[in-house]
Amino acid sequence: MLSNWYDKKVLILGLSLSGEAAARYLAGRGADVYITDNREKKPEDRKLIEELKSLGIKIEMGSHSEEFIHDVYLAVTSPSVPLDSEVYLKLKEKHTQIVSEVSLAYMETGKPFVAITGTNGKTTTTALVSHILSTEHNAPACGNIGKPPCALLYDNVDYFVCEMSSFQIVHSVPFKAQIACWTNFTPDHITWHGSVEKYFDAKAQLFKHPYTPAFSIFNGADEKLLEFSKTCTGQVFLFDKETDDNCSYIKDNAIYFKRNKSEEHIIDLKDCTLVGHHNYQNIMCSVIIAKIIGITNEHIKSAISEFKAPEHRLEKVREYKGITFYNDSKATNPEAAIVAINSFDNQNVVLIAGGRDKLTDLKEFCNSVNNHIKTVILIGEAAGRFEENLTANGFKNIINAETMEDAIDKSIGLNPDVVLLSPACASFDMFSGYEERGTVFKEYVLSKE
Repeated sequence: MLSNWYDKKVLILGLSLSGEAAARYLAGRGADVYITDNREKKPEDRKLIEELKSLGIKIEMGSHSEEFIHDVYLAVTSPSVPLDSEVYLKLKEKHTQIVSEVSLAYMETGKPFVAITGTNGKTTTTALVSHILSTEHNAPACGNIGKPPCALLYDNVDYFVCEMSSFQIVHSVPFKAQIACWTNFTPDHITWHGSVEKYFDAKAQLFKHPYTPAFSIFNGADEKLLEFSKTCTGQVFLFDKETDDNCSYIKDNAIYFKRNKSEEHIIDLKDCTLVGHHNYQNIMCSVIIAKIIGITNEHIKSAISEFKAPEHRLEKVREYKGITFYNDSKATNPEAAIVAINSFDNQNVVLIAGGRDKLTDLKEFCNSVNNHIKTVILIGEAAGRFEENLTANGFKNIINAETMEDAIDKSIGLNPDVVLLSPACASFDMFSGYEERGTVFKEYVLSKE
């Protein structure tokens, strides 16, 4: 640990997991820590608040008082705090430095960060990279998954493998990854950022001067990222595109890596536990990171062949009566669902979709359904618009269901090869989040005898 925080007033914006981790770390380093959160206190907050107060941390809920904001040395913000929020603007007016919890961890450790971002695929890639690197190093997954980086500062970490959302990146100044990866880009979080361009710029910040990483990795099959990669300094690598050098790609049903114009066979696709081209992209990206760090090909191959997909991300649940069930509840937008849908060819697939509509364009979603899906079962608030768009695009085999359980029962009655839950929608019309939606799907499927 590099800094002495004794008697410095630090304000934590938000009683989140990252905020809690930052508060505990700073209080342990002697800082005078305040946590402010404008949401009302819930009964389940009581135990945590009492524990944090026992560490000398001051906490207010339901408002942001002037007492807490006044004379702050540093503010650490949660990813969800908007840039135009009242407390954020007040701190800016006072010229208070505002950083993310990831930035705080970066400032406090001399250990390298592997930063992974993207609209889709970043969680699977982060988990896989951590899994591969952990064959030779202490390289925990952190950030949006696993523990917040600040919770790992007292551990003997070799590499922080950090999933970073656009929200975190916006607040992450200063922050400079040793290796940074951008898995893909599609429109998302437009309301929070204000426009597609601002969303892209938020992600791009991770790769720009003065925080350019030593190694930048991009999806070579994504035209927008391919063009952006040409503007980046440092060493640039591409995946899913064969070039003369610095790349990973698929050839002859296997994944290869090339550096210094030397080609290496890494793993055959048949030996990969992950399915679908999008997951092969995640693997190629992970291979590049592992090779840069110096992991042996033997360890890379064995780790990939043993890896299991994170929960709710094209997760194989079980086989029942000759039907294979996949839980892809994390597909909360059409682009993510398309990736899952396109993973299946020449099979009888039932797709369960629908939920709270994000009102995004459905043309490409409908095209993918036409090419890969036999039957669509619709649930939730978006069912009507999805049915209208599918019908207009020539897809007629549509069934409506009232509940998740009803959708599963109806899908089993069709006797398909595959039942895929990939909703293309948010979950908040019927569930507390995509996790609950996926859990309900899994538990009901597993209950079948």
